[in-house]
Amino acid sequence: MARLTALACLLALGACSDAPPAGFPGYVEGEYVRVASPLAGTLMQLSVERGVQVAKDAPLFTLESEQERAARAEAEARVRQTQASLANLEKGRRPPEIAAVRAQLAQAQASLRQSEADLTRTQKLVADKFLPPQKRDEALAARDRDRARVAELTEQVSIANLPARSDEIAAANAEVKAATDALAQAQWRIDQKSQTAPAAGLVTDTLYRPGEWVAAGAPVVSLLPPNNVKIRFYVRETTLATLRLGDAVRVRCDGCGADIAATVRFIAPQAEYTPPVIYSRENRAKLVYLVEARPDAPNPALHPGLPVEVSLAAK
Repeated sequence: MARLTALACLLALGACSDAPPAGFPGYVEGEYVRVASPLAGTLMQLSVERGVQVAKDAPLFTLESEQERAARAEAEARVRQTQASLANLEKGRRPPEIAAVRAQLAQAQASLRQSEADLTRTQKLVADKFLPPQKRDEALAARDRDRARVAELTEQVSIANLPARSDEIAAANAEVKAATDALAQAQWRIDQKSQTAPAAGLVTDTLYRPGEWVAAGAPVVSLLPPNNVKIRFYVRETTLATLRLGDAVRVRCDGCGADIAATVRFIAPQAEYTPPVIYSRENRAKLVYLVEARPDAPNPALHPGLPVEVSLAAK
């Protein structure tokens, strides 16, 4: 009878050891935003300190930008030059230039009237035998020359009031666009030398000091936005079958007060061994699955590295 009682106790203990735990051990992890500039330069100003809260778009740091500012000034001058050239082509010649062409036309018209009168007199004298026939030919050639000059200057007056040819204007427009794009690029390079906070959050670290050289793409400030905090915990295969994305869980930690509501956002597709950071007698040296949950609302009590215990909400 005693032997049967002992066997029953062992079976009861085995059943208790296989029962799923009331909570799953885990820890808090942060997804940091490391702010960097795509351009290299000397750090001129660091506007934040480690441990302070910053608002969105708050200034973080500034790199030296003398070369970029000089390039922008050059690009601005180029834009003004190309715009002036385009405007000059679109409006034709200036009024003084048109007046000069008109004066030349008036002079040519006077010369034509004189050559026509000389031709009339020469024809009469040749007919009366006072001049040889070649004089008439010379007077006729002079009249034709002056008539052609008047026609030429008349066309020049018309052309002077017209803008440049369409292909010249198109080329000038292309130069204006190229200069404008170069100016935009120069301004972008200046903007990249001063970085602001992409989101509100806690400054967790500053990696350079003013006066130090910062390589292109090297993070200068590390931020932790409140929404970038997540809970990582591990479950056994028997529990995994009951978990779904979007399930609600409860998070407990020392000093947190009431349970914190969270939602499952990720379930690992492959098993792994329990990581050393998880000190659980029940799960040690067994295959488990990583699960990540995010708090339903930011909670200042959840700090990266804080040990927590996660329980599944009743369905």
